[in-house]
Amino acid sequence: MTSPFQLPKFASLQKVHIIGVCGTLMGAFAVYLQRQGIRVSGSDQCIYPPMSDVLNSAGIQVLSGYRAENICALGEKPDLVVIGNVIRANNPEAREAIDGGFVYSSLPEAMEKLLLQKTRNLVVAGTHGKTTTSSLLAHCLTQCQKNPNYFIGGVSHDLPFSFQIASIDPDHLFVLEGDEYDTAFWDKVPKFNHYLPDEVILTSVEYDHADIYPDLDSIIRAFAGLISRVRPGGRMIGCWDYSIVRDLMKQSSVPVISYGSSMQTQARFTPANVKIDVDGTRFEVLDQGQRVDEIFIQLPGNHNILNSLSIWIQCQQLGLDMREVGQSLRSFRGVKRRQEVRGEVGGVIVIDDFAHHPTAVRETLKALKAKYSGRRMIAVFEPRSATSRRKIFQKDYASALSEANLVFIASPYDQTQISLNNQFSSDTLVDDLKNKGIDAFLIQSANDAVLNIAEICRPGDLVAVLSNGGFDGLIGKLLDRLQNI
Repeated sequence: MTSPFQLPKFASLQKVHIIGVCGTLMGAFAVYLQRQGIRVSGSDQCIYPPMSDVLNSAGIQVLSGYRAENICALGEKPDLVVIGNVIRANNPEAREAIDGGFVYSSLPEAMEKLLLQKTRNLVVAGTHGKTTTSSLLAHCLTQCQKNPNYFIGGVSHDLPFSFQIASIDPDHLFVLEGDEYDTAFWDKVPKFNHYLPDEVILTSVEYDHADIYPDLDSIIRAFAGLISRVRPGGRMIGCWDYSIVRDLMKQSSVPVISYGSSMQTQARFTPANVKIDVDGTRFEVLDQGQRVDEIFIQLPGNHNILNSLSIWIQCQQLGLDMREVGQSLRSFRGVKRRQEVRGEVGGVIVIDDFAHHPTAVRETLKALKAKYSGRRMIAVFEPRSATSRRKIFQKDYASALSEANLVFIASPYDQTQISLNNQFSSDTLVDDLKNKGIDAFLIQSANDAVLNIAEICRPGDLVAVLSNGGFDGLIGKLLDRLQNI
């Protein structure tokens, strides 16, 4: 359910308070409101750079910790309280907002009611690739002088912000990363349910988010809901590599355009003559088997070929100058924590990647092998996500990680809320990898990992650190250690 209040008109907002303001998108939204002349305050329990610096520079008062009195921090009652999805139902500040009679909403609902009813919304959704693909779409539209609005859950190397509002009118394009994770503790539906899509790119559908989706069918129903919400006159662009996507697209009431890795999927658009090296990836675009273009991107891997192909299709359908689109695809440098080179010391390259689902782990390692051919690959994996801490994909991780030459597996992040018979086992994964002939080691801490990895590294190695969390600063510590050997 959404909040029980009628949200005020955007033009009438004078004061907004944001609970959980230091999140990437929450902070960007706060800065946007402040720039519109709306007084903004916020609170968070983790206040640190870079978001703390961004908020401070914008003149936004940020309070440390959550307390009921924070809501009226500027000495006046806010017109709206926005509550982040990391906030739990027993949070004292959230309880004051709800029980105290304040008008409150989640960020997705605020977006829906305040902004998205008046724009043309391009939603990028899927289990994998939505951050990179939505960033690439926003980048291409920007480079093609479309000055888009965008709302993306990651930090792009090419966009100045994760959130931008250039204009609110019916013809203005708004790129949204369509997250399937739930909206808020009182609104247990996917965030993308609030995004009023005119066009959707659906990159993939697999089981994930085991903390909120009990099974694959529930995930499928969530994406079916997105397809049903596409507004008349819209369009679907779907990746035919996934049978679930093919089946879901049969429910679409708007035109569907398909793309995939090969013509065997019966997709309309496919890549051909793929060439990957350290400089990037080049491939031809085939439309029903006929060559129509050639694309160069800096990013490696089949998943990034598909991501860029979907954007090529979207831009073509929008009627953009395809020469400019090609130049934009070429200039895109990617997103932080996606195959991001964090440093090279003594001939050892250290990569940071957000991969945590076994499909993402496998595709990331395959991409790195193709780009850095000839290097020994050392994978370091932390089971941290809600899904990876459960045994759902216990066997799949062994297959995915066997793309590496050596593998270090961390003990799973906090499993106290997971029943014993449902817990992922790092020990079992190590044994499974060894049975496949892969040198695998269990690590008990980031410091333990740093010592062991640094000792085994040699010039020419590639270390790929895979985690959807901070991994206790492992990458920075490893680079320091390599520097001092």
